[in-house]
Amino acid sequence: MFNIPFIQIPFGYVLEFFYNFFSNYGIALILFSLAVKLLLLPVSAKSKKSMMKTTRLQPKVKQIELACGDDKAKYQQEVQKLYKEEGASMTGGCLWAFIPLLILIPLYNVIREPLEYLLHLSSEQITSVKEALAALEGVAADKLDVYWQYRAASNAALLPEGVEALNFFFCGIDLGLKPDWKVWKMHSWAEIGGAIIPLVSGGLNYLSMFVSQKMNNTVVRDENGEKDEAAAKAASSGKFMNLLMPLMSVWFGFIMPLGISIYWIAQSVFGIVQDYFLTKHYRKIYDAEDAVKREKAAQRAAEEAEKERIRAAKRAANPDGITENTSKKKQQLREKQNREAAAKDYEAKKRAAQGLAPEEAAEILGGEENRPYARGRAYRPDHYHSDEE
Repeated sequence: MFNIPFIQIPFGYVLEFFYNFFSNYGIALILFSLAVKLLLLPVSAKSKKSMMKTTRLQPKVKQIELACGDDKAKYQQEVQKLYKEEGASMTGGCLWAFIPLLILIPLYNVIREPLEYLLHLSSEQITSVKEALAALEGVAADKLDVYWQYRAASNAALLPEGVEALNFFFCGIDLGLKPDWKVWKMHSWAEIGGAIIPLVSGGLNYLSMFVSQKMNNTVVRDENGEKDEAAAKAASSGKFMNLLMPLMSVWFGFIMPLGISIYWIAQSVFGIVQDYFLTKHYRKIYDAEDAVKREKAAQRAAEEAEKERIRAAKRAANPDGITENTSKKKQQLREKQNREAAAKDYEAKKRAAQGLAPEEAAEILGGEENRPYARGRAYRPDHYHSDEE
């Protein structure tokens, strides 16, 4: 196991402080878990924000998927472009979520080695205690299991003079022991409770992930700011991912001392509370954005309704659907013809009022009497006649 002294030593002193204050190892682990949650709150907030933003973009991602069809390369390119434009990261939430898991590595060493990190014994003292425990159990020192320090730290007879033994009992269960999964061999609450703790750890881990996912889905909205149930359902991760971490929690709970499971239980409970408040905080921001989207959508709907009303009125006025040629030249010609017709009508009425006969149309259309139908002013009667004629 990796050894990270600059993290493990402070962890050891913090855990020792809580233990000395309450004289209870279980409570010390729970408070230590709370301290870790508070320490990583900025990281958790970034993770939550990134996950909510990613979930919020699912309706647009679904539209891209439908538009791209089977073109996976184009789909990936368009999704990456969308995430870049929106300032989101496809892996941001997951990467931030892995940071709390990294805390488990130094924490595991702190819990596994109470002689060094809680009782602060020197390496020579630890070696001496190990040899004494091996002699007591009748095995070679190098044959002791990796959790032998729990048994030594709780036995005052093995410790140096002046060093008090640690009490690892919590609710009647020894948190320094590994639980046994063989239910048929259990005869006491300490054994039964030890087997229950890893199961509770896995159950709460699943509940924490389920609650977090449900809260993330509350911010999924379409482009109009309305709730999108289909996209929210698509945003949910698969059942395998939902079960993977809880199953790992149960498995580790049965191969490690119960103190690790107590820490995980506390982390899950505090995680649910943290998710609630972080979701509430970020949802206020997204609700304001959705309100603006709904207002714009309502405005667009009102404009479209007005256009439809005008179209309906036009259809009612012209049920046959016959439309006139409304080009500019046609309108100008029509106006000219109307003016000429009005002028002729006015002249005819004027002549009738004066008792005159209606004006007859001129018979000569050309410039010559002999050629009344000739066109143009340049007509010459002798144009087609030679001088000899």
